[in-house]
Amino acid sequence: MTFKRGVTATLLLWSSLSQAQDLNGQLTAFFAQRLAGFSDEVSVQVRTPASMLPGCETPQFSVPGNTRQWGNVSVTARCDNEKRFIQVAVQATGDYVVASQNIPRGGALQPGSVALKRGRLDQLPPRTILDINQVQNAISLRDLVPGQPLQLSMLRQSWRIKAGQRVMVIATGEGFSVNSQGQALNNAAVAQNARVRMTSGQVVSGTVDSDGNILINL
Repeated sequence: MTFKRGVTATLLLWSSLSQAQDLNGQLTAFFAQRLAGFSDEVSVQVRTPASMLPGCETPQFSVPGNTRQWGNVSVTARCDNEKRFIQVAVQATGDYVVASQNIPRGGALQPGSVALKRGRLDQLPPRTILDINQVQNAISLRDLVPGQPLQLSMLRQSWRIKAGQRVMVIATGEGFSVNSQGQALNNAAVAQNARVRMTSGQVVSGTVDSDGNILINL
């Protein structure tokens, strides 16, 4: 009797381990697809006990839109009408942007001052920049040293227009377009909002385009 109980317990343990391993593979494939373009090497470790895992062989996975991309993540697993929450640790390896030389505060980032480095993305500080094109001509808000991962909070985009500058304001509506000049009241980068005082004294707001014009949709 004791022998049968031992065999039964062993089979149940083996079944749970096998299920967990299969689920781990499915989750790895799920996150590999989700992180395509960011990481080419993804590994997932299931943290939830085997007794709390979904019962079906191929559950449907989903994560909320605002969920972090890697690190500790909560995944919803659905099996027909059953829903389980699985806690996983997602390891992702890929390229991220670092300073390749000393960059002083207020300095503009040029192609030679930054580089891509390969490493564990899940071990990086939040909002680390992955696209090197995103930092070109940006301005550093602090002193940076070689090898330092660059975060969005460390940079700002270079000003396309500056306060006091004469700018062209282009107002467009259905079937018409009107151009006029004014004076910028604030610094602004491309795609940011700028306030302009017109020659009439009226203050208007619009979006800065790549040519330094202020666009207003009426």
